[in-house]
Amino acid sequence: MKEKTKFYKDHYDVIVIGGALAGLSSALMLADKGKDVLVLERHNLPGGLATSFVRGGLEMEATLHEMMSIGKKDNRLKVGKFLDDMGVDIDWLEVPEAYHASLPGGVEVTLHPGFETFAREIDQAVPGTYEKVLSVLNLCHTVFDSVNYLSIHHMSKVQMLLKHPAFVKTAGYSTKEVLDTFNLPQAALDLLAPYWIYVGSGFSELPFTIYAVLMADYVGYGSFVCKKFSHEMSLKMAERAVEMGVQIEYRQNVEKILVKDGKAYGVRTERRDEIHADYVISGAYPNKVYTQMIEPLSEVPERAIKVVNGRRVSLTAFSVVLTLDRSPEELNIKDYSVFRATKTMDTDAQFKELGTLGPYTYTTTICLNLANPDCTPKGQTSLSITTLPRPEAWKNVKPEDYDRVKHEIARQLIKDISDYLGVNLFDHILEVVIETPMTVARYTGAWNGCIYGYAHTMEDHIIARLQTSEEERLIKHLEFAGAHQISGDGMAPQVTNGRKAAKNVLDSMAEEKEAAK
Repeated sequence: MKEKTKFYKDHYDVIVIGGALAGLSSALMLADKGKDVLVLERHNLPGGLATSFVRGGLEMEATLHEMMSIGKKDNRLKVGKFLDDMGVDIDWLEVPEAYHASLPGGVEVTLHPGFETFAREIDQAVPGTYEKVLSVLNLCHTVFDSVNYLSIHHMSKVQMLLKHPAFVKTAGYSTKEVLDTFNLPQAALDLLAPYWIYVGSGFSELPFTIYAVLMADYVGYGSFVCKKFSHEMSLKMAERAVEMGVQIEYRQNVEKILVKDGKAYGVRTERRDEIHADYVISGAYPNKVYTQMIEPLSEVPERAIKVVNGRRVSLTAFSVVLTLDRSPEELNIKDYSVFRATKTMDTDAQFKELGTLGPYTYTTTICLNLANPDCTPKGQTSLSITTLPRPEAWKNVKPEDYDRVKHEIARQLIKDISDYLGVNLFDHILEVVIETPMTVARYTGAWNGCIYGYAHTMEDHIIARLQTSEEERLIKHLEFAGAHQISGDGMAPQVTNGRKAAKNVLDSMAEEKEAAK
């Protein structure tokens, strides 16, 4: 009798929990180094939030507004270069602007990438500010270059001070503290503020290092979207990983990470498969891993609970995704990305408002057609209206109230943009999908529905995390990859975090091999 083919191998070098961007990045990097990798994904498709969906026969982008760290073909940034090096061929489309700012008092300004261009456009709106704004952007660029260098090269504090003085001098200060030194008019500061929502902390709490990296990347090099939606990115990453020998299995929910004597050695799935490996990379938040997934729980170090309890999760998402029956021109839509504030541009006040159920007065609106004309049939428009509330705003919404609350907020957001455009969007809706923090939590399993990992604050951000990262590898042979790791929020940082987890595994393998000689 022919022996039955086994579903899983007896052993793998690495098991990756989760086939989102971070997990796929880890798998690609490990496979490129010849490692035997298994990816287990709870859904029937890869990508996590980097996905699309179909409603009424129309494909709609689920989440991606714009992708940073890509760069043009002749000047790739780190994420674009990594994907190119791995053979992941994505059709990138450049977003035509940085953003349009619609601010209180009737301010309407469209800003474009390029440091000098961006500074001149702010100067046109707020005369006499060109030199100071350009100085801010140049400082951001200098810090950006330092962060990219130091993420790869180790330096002593003295060497950093000598070779990266701007990075060292600003590292201990908030965005507000650094920007205040330039003595810019409030109107100019307001035009430099809209991207704050993409990192999830008000300026008095946001480390300048994080703001600098964000601004230098987006303003200096522009942003991109995938021609076939964000799912093109995740699908092509998964396809390439399989070509490189990675085994990806879908509908496989991992319930437990197996640990013995302080070392991870495998996983057990919901269907009771026990699979062994030398290393495990988890896409699940440490909060969930350390409280629910480690088996036995007695293997969880006390410090692990302290670490996750000491961190604040960042923002979640509420988004209304619309397909409309008119072209953007017919709907008076002129810009790809509009950051709209109807009440204030005080980022700390906006952050406070996001801790409520609204009404939300700070939103970002994306018209995908203006970067990707083929995203809908001709004569239609893809429009998303998004705000990023804090998870605690939704924790007390009762199940019986959920449907009412989400529809009330969606109606408020659609009405606000309708009033802004001077067009009643309710009359033109072909399809509408409402995404809430609960949607994110249910679909991805993200802790509290958080899309941006742990908040970057003055007490806990990328510099502090880099210094403590080795101390926080609390279970041997267990690494984490996702928005909850060092680089934090956004899809591009997830790729970076996945690569970092893979590098940790490869370095550990090399060290153990050397020690065994």
